[in-house]
Amino acid sequence: MSEKIVKSDEEWRAQLTPEQFDVARKHGTERPFSGYLNDHKGDGIYKCVCCGEELFSSGSKYDSGSGWPSFYQTLGNDAVGETQDNSLFMQRTEVHCNKCDAHLGHVFSDGPQPTGLRYCINSASLAFDDSE
Repeated sequence: MSEKIVKSDEEWRAQLTPEQFDVARKHGTERPFSGYLNDHKGDGIYKCVCCGEELFSSGSKYDSGSGWPSFYQTLGNDAVGETQDNSLFMQRTEVHCNKCDAHLGHVFSDGPQPTGLRYCINSASLAFDDSE
Protein backbone atom coordinates (compact mmCIF):
# COMPACT_ATOMS: atom_id res chain seq x y z
CA MET A 1 0.00 0.00 0.00
CA SER A 2 1.30 3.43 -0.87
CA GLU A 3 0.97 6.60 1.21
CA LYS A 4 -2.22 7.39 3.11
CA ILE A 5 -4.69 9.62 1.26
CA VAL A 6 -6.16 12.48 3.27
CA LYS A 7 -8.73 14.88 1.81
CA SER A 8 -11.22 17.34 3.23
CA ASP A 9 -14.94 16.61 3.18
CA GLU A 10 -15.29 19.20 0.42
CA GLU A 11 -12.72 17.37 -1.72
CA TRP A 12 -14.44 14.02 -1.16
CA ARG A 13 -17.86 15.56 -1.94
CA ALA A 14 -16.53 16.86 -5.26
CA GLN A 15 -15.27 13.38 -6.17
CA LEU A 16 -18.14 11.17 -4.96
CA THR A 17 -21.89 10.95 -5.44
CA PRO A 18 -23.98 11.96 -2.41
CA GLU A 19 -24.65 8.28 -1.57
CA GLN A 20 -20.98 7.33 -1.93
CA PHE A 21 -20.00 10.23 0.32
CA ASP A 22 -22.57 9.30 2.98
CA VAL A 23 -21.57 5.63 3.03
CA ALA A 24 -17.80 5.79 2.49
CA ARG A 25 -16.94 9.00 4.33
CA LYS A 26 -19.72 9.26 6.96
CA HIS A 27 -20.10 5.55 7.83
CA GLY A 28 -23.56 5.25 6.33
CA THR A 29 -25.20 2.08 5.01
CA GLU A 30 -27.12 1.57 1.82
CA ARG A 31 -30.50 -0.17 2.02
CA PRO A 32 -30.27 -3.97 1.64
CA PHE A 33 -30.72 -5.26 -1.92
CA SER A 34 -30.39 -1.71 -3.30
CA GLY A 35 -26.70 -1.67 -4.25
CA TYR A 36 -25.78 -2.08 -7.90
CA LEU A 37 -23.06 -4.65 -7.09
CA ASN A 38 -25.18 -6.92 -4.89
CA ASP A 39 -26.13 -9.27 -7.77
CA HIS A 40 -23.05 -8.49 -9.88
CA LYS A 41 -21.41 -11.61 -11.36
CA GLY A 42 -18.48 -10.31 -13.47
CA ASP A 43 -14.86 -11.41 -13.15
CA GLY A 44 -12.45 -8.78 -11.88
CA ILE A 45 -11.35 -6.76 -8.89
CA TYR A 46 -13.46 -4.70 -6.49
CA LYS A 47 -11.69 -1.48 -5.55
CA CYS A 48 -12.24 1.33 -3.07
CA VAL A 49 -14.51 3.93 -4.68
CA CYS A 50 -12.56 6.71 -2.99
CA CYS A 51 -8.93 5.87 -3.79
CA GLY A 52 -8.93 2.90 -6.17
CA GLU A 53 -7.11 0.55 -3.79
CA GLU A 54 -7.70 -3.11 -4.72
CA LEU A 55 -9.74 -4.81 -1.99
CA PHE A 56 -11.57 -7.97 -3.10
CA SER A 57 -11.52 -10.43 -6.00
CA SER A 58 -14.67 -11.60 -7.76
CA GLY A 59 -13.44 -15.13 -6.98
CA SER A 60 -14.24 -14.61 -3.29
CA LYS A 61 -17.67 -13.02 -3.85
CA TYR A 62 -20.74 -15.07 -2.97
CA ASP A 63 -24.47 -14.60 -2.39
CA SER A 64 -24.96 -14.46 1.37
CA GLY A 65 -28.61 -13.45 1.08
CA SER A 66 -27.88 -10.41 3.26
CA GLY A 67 -28.65 -7.81 0.59
CA TRP A 68 -25.08 -6.51 0.31
CA PRO A 69 -22.14 -7.76 -1.76
CA SER A 70 -20.39 -10.41 0.33
CA PHE A 71 -16.87 -11.80 0.14
CA TYR A 72 -15.21 -14.56 2.17
CA GLN A 73 -11.74 -12.98 2.00
CA THR A 74 -9.86 -9.85 1.05
CA LEU A 75 -7.09 -9.80 -1.53
CA GLY A 76 -4.67 -10.27 1.37
CA ASN A 77 -2.73 -7.10 0.56
CA ASP A 78 -3.39 -5.37 3.91
CA ALA A 79 -5.69 -2.91 2.13
CA VAL A 80 -8.64 -3.69 4.41
CA GLY A 81 -8.44 -2.70 8.07
CA GLU A 82 -10.74 -3.44 10.99
CA THR A 83 -12.18 -1.29 13.78
CA GLN A 84 -14.58 -2.19 16.59
CA ASP A 85 -18.02 -0.67 16.00
CA ASN A 86 -20.30 -0.44 19.02
CA SER A 87 -23.00 1.71 17.39
CA LEU A 88 -26.71 0.83 17.24
CA PHE A 89 -26.44 -1.14 20.51
CA MET A 90 -24.43 -3.88 18.75
CA GLN A 91 -20.84 -5.07 18.78
CA ARG A 92 -19.57 -5.45 15.23
CA THR A 93 -16.29 -5.25 13.37
CA GLU A 94 -16.22 -2.43 10.83
CA VAL A 95 -13.97 -2.78 7.79
CA HIS A 96 -12.37 0.19 6.09
CA CYS A 97 -9.84 0.96 3.36
CA ASN A 98 -6.43 1.33 4.99
CA LYS A 99 -5.26 3.74 2.29
CA CYS A 100 -8.00 6.40 2.66
CA ASP A 101 -10.10 5.27 5.68
CA ALA A 102 -13.25 4.82 3.58
CA HIS A 103 -15.98 2.89 5.41
CA LEU A 104 -16.64 -0.33 3.49
CA GLY A 105 -19.01 -2.30 5.71
CA HIS A 106 -18.58 -5.00 8.36
CA VAL A 107 -17.08 -8.47 8.70
CA PHE A 108 -18.86 -11.34 10.45
CA SER A 109 -17.78 -14.85 11.39
CA ASP A 110 -20.73 -16.62 9.72
CA GLY A 111 -19.29 -16.95 6.21
CA PRO A 112 -18.37 -19.97 4.11
CA GLN A 113 -15.16 -21.94 4.18
CA PRO A 114 -12.26 -21.70 3.70
CA THR A 115 -12.23 -18.59 5.95
CA GLY A 116 -15.59 -18.67 7.72
CA LEU A 117 -15.79 -14.89 7.20
CA ARG A 118 -18.47 -12.75 5.58
CA TYR A 119 -17.28 -9.33 4.49
CA CYS A 120 -20.60 -7.52 4.07
CA ILE A 121 -19.71 -4.52 1.89
CA ASN A 122 -21.71 -1.55 0.63
CA SER A 123 -21.85 -1.25 -3.17
CA ALA A 124 -21.50 2.51 -2.73
CA SER A 125 -18.00 1.95 -1.28
CA LEU A 126 -16.84 -0.12 -4.24
CA ALA A 127 -15.83 0.33 -7.86
CA PHE A 128 -15.50 -2.72 -10.13
CA ASP A 129 -12.60 -3.26 -12.53
CA ASP A 130 -13.00 -6.06 -15.07
CA SER A 131 -9.64 -5.46 -16.78
CA GLU A 132 -7.78 -8.31 -15.03
